[in-house]
Formats: sequence, structure tokens, C-alpha cells
Amino acid sequence: MNGKLYLVATPIGNLDDMTLRALKILKEVDLIAAEDTRHTLGLLNHFEISKPLISYYKQNEKTKSEILIEKLLEGKNIALVSDAGTPGISDPGEEIIKAAISHDIEVIPIPGACALINALIASGLPSKEFCFIGFLSALKKERKEKIEKLKYETRTLIFYEAPHKLKATLESILESLGNRKIVLARELTKIHEEFIRGNISEILENMEEIKGEFVIIVEGSSETKEDIELEKRNQMSLDEHYKFYEEKNFNKKEIIKQIAKDRNVNKNEIYQYFLEKK
Repeated sequence: MNGKLYLVATPIGNLDDMTLRALKILKEVDLIAAEDTRHTLGLLNHFEISKPLISYYKQNEKTKSEILIEKLLEGKNIALVSDAGTPGISDPGEEIIKAAISHDIEVIPIPGACALINALIASGLPSKEFCFIGFLSALKKERKEKIEKLKYETRTLIFYEAPHKLKATLESILESLGNRKIVLARELTKIHEEFIRGNISEILENMEEIKGEFVIIVEGSSETKEDIELEKRNQMSLDEHYKFYEEKNFNKKEIIKQIAKDRNVNKNEIYQYFLEKK
């Protein structure tokens, strides 16, 4: 009988956030796969848990996934943990999870701390819908290209960032998305937990030496790409508007119907305009 793969969330700072269920699972499994065995050993020692550890980090995911799958197929139960938070969220985990599913191995999430969710719910920005991006590329060109694709995203945007790259990332967001409202969530659940709120330019002007990992929450666009394009069409003259759709191979009837829809007027008004021009 196959073993089970448990995805165990661990505290992102405050050890009191460790759940009773997570402790129970870590005590019961045969093996713990950890992003950093030294870090996880400290956590286990704090809770007086002694279990075999195997390293499982980004650079060795593929090879270690094969080893872990073999052990799971032998009937061993394994817990996967990252350094902090929920495995698989900007942390190693995807490879072993996909491999386990492909081998019909049961994957069981053990919920707990997740930085992006805690930052979002305390941000004051809309939380009904959001788009999680995670860490951006350290390369300026790639970072800019990624952010540009989010220009018309109306959902709240969530990024992770290290302190030494925070300023460059905020400057890229300002350049591509404009001076939006943002919230910087720093050192979540720790003694120096802090939420910095304002627009991007204000925060950049007042930025001092910063320490700790950051979650960046950015308000979504107030207009979609379709809204912008519609506004541009409605600034055209009726003749330009007609030509716009004509170049898209619309027939006359379709053009008049579409212009009327764009401008929110009766199509007879548009038809009459072009009839009088004859």
C-alpha cells in the first residue's frame, strides 16, 4: 500500500502559529522532506520532535522527487515542509506533488500560515479577487515585461520581494502601472511586523534602510484593456469609427450595430448619419 504525502504548513515567524494537526503529522510520518534541513531541525527541536530529514530544495527537486516517490511507493508516509509557510507557494513542492499524483499517491494538505493571505486580509485593499505573482525576476527587462502584462489586471496584485530588491521592484511597478495604492507587509507575525500603506511614489520617497521579507499588495487597475480601447474608439469621429470596423472586414450592417453599441446610442441614429452623408 502506498504511503501518503503530507504538505505541512509551518510558521512564517511566530512559532505559536504551528497548528496542532501539523505537530501530530510531523510526529507520525516516517520521513520529513525539508527545504533547509538545518532550519527545519531547529523547528523540530523546539517542539521536541525527532524524525529523519531529507533535503528537498529548488535545485534538487527533480532528483529528490524520484527518491521520495520510491519511498512513498514502499509505503512510507512523508511530510513536505518549506522554511516558512505553505509548501509549493513560491517554495519547492510542485515537482513532488505532480509526481505523487501521477503515481496515485494520496496528497494531503495540512493548512497553516501563508504570508500572501495574511498580508492581503490586513492590507485594506480589495480581497474578493486577487492575483498572486510571487517573486519577480531580478533581471530588469524580464521584470518589466512581467509587470507590463499586469497593466490592465483589475484584481488586487500580490508580489513577494527580498529587501535588497524592494526599491527596484517598486520603481518598476510605478513605471509600468502608475502611481497606485500599495501596502508593504513586512516581518509578518514577528515582533517587528509592520504594514506600510500609501501610494508608490510616497513610499519610495520615504524609504529608509529596510530589513525582512516583504509582501507587496498593489491595487488593481480601475480600467480594463477593453475599457481603454472603447474610450479610444469613442473619441474618434463617426467616420473614423466606421473605418476602424471596416478595416476589420465588418459589413455595413455590423459596423452600424457595433458603433451604436460602443457609443450606447440607438443604431438608427448611426444609420441616419451615414444615410444623410450619401
